[in-house]
Amino acid sequence: MTNDPSTKPGSDEIDLFELMRSLWAQKVMILCTTLVVALGVTAYTFISKPVYEARVYLLPPTLNGIADFNYGRTKELELTPYAVKDVYDVFTRNLQSETLRRAFFLDVYLPSLSEADRKNSQDLLYSKFLKKLTIGLPSKEQPDRYSISVQDNDPARATEWVKTFATNAGIASKNEVITNVTREAEVRARNIGQQISILRQTESGIRSDSISRLQEALRVAQSIGLEEPPIIAGNVAAEVTATMDGQLTYMRGTKALSAEIKNLQERKSNDPFIKNLRMLEIKKFFYEDLRIDPSGVAVYRQDGSIEIPDEPIKPKKMLYIGLAVIGGGLLGLLIGLVRYLWDRRRVLS
Repeated sequence: MTNDPSTKPGSDEIDLFELMRSLWAQKVMILCTTLVVALGVTAYTFISKPVYEARVYLLPPTLNGIADFNYGRTKELELTPYAVKDVYDVFTRNLQSETLRRAFFLDVYLPSLSEADRKNSQDLLYSKFLKKLTIGLPSKEQPDRYSISVQDNDPARATEWVKTFATNAGIASKNEVITNVTREAEVRARNIGQQISILRQTESGIRSDSISRLQEALRVAQSIGLEEPPIIAGNVAAEVTATMDGQLTYMRGTKALSAEIKNLQERKSNDPFIKNLRMLEIKKFFYEDLRIDPSGVAVYRQDGSIEIPDEPIKPKKMLYIGLAVIGGGLLGLLIGLVRYLWDRRRVLS
């Protein structure tokens, strides 16, 4: 019968039953290790400060919320109305901006720290701040819903920070959209003002040209002694009257020409004679007077209320204690296995 070399003295293979007996013999050590680890983790969970998380969900504004942004924005006034997406895109861009985070860090987060903590590295403090405040991006199920979450030891403060950050993002977005609307209106008002100025200058030149032509015709009429237009009977009269312009303007007679020249020279304003001037002035006045009340518009909509959290997200005491028991047990078994292998190796050597 052939002998199995693994059963011979000096074999490196482990006898499973012998290992189990060894571990059983070390059960007190294993239990003590488990207990020490479990007690250590339990003490940590009760000593460490609880961390609470406040969260708010944000959705696009309603059409009613952006209505004032579109006041007077019609195709007739050459202004394209804002869509809900246009306004919400401005808000989400500000929400994720580094500028908003930095301003919140300097104005809200730093003042909440103690004097000693504020003396630490600004980069280190900012890194800690970024771990506390998180912007949640949309998902496939909710493609338009963003979220803001803040983790802090004080649940009331975490809730207040969430509200403040959302409000700051809304204020920055409102100001940006209102500035865009106002700036666009100012540019259009200036363009129309320039157009009106050009029309007035042009009409002034036309009046000067008319006066010059009439004065020349007056000299011709005076030279031939024509005071009144000639009386011509029949169809020829209508033809001649219709052509009393240009080279035949002198045929109006000196009286008519003098009166017309005097009238043009004494005209106080050319505005009544400029076509579409009043319509341009109405547009210019509208653009100059365009104002938007920030309290009457919205750039986002809050989905649900913001409640002060009453259950910390960490440490999760029962989970940590359970993992400590399992980990302590495994550690005790590992120590028992090492002791078994060490004793076995010493005996074999």
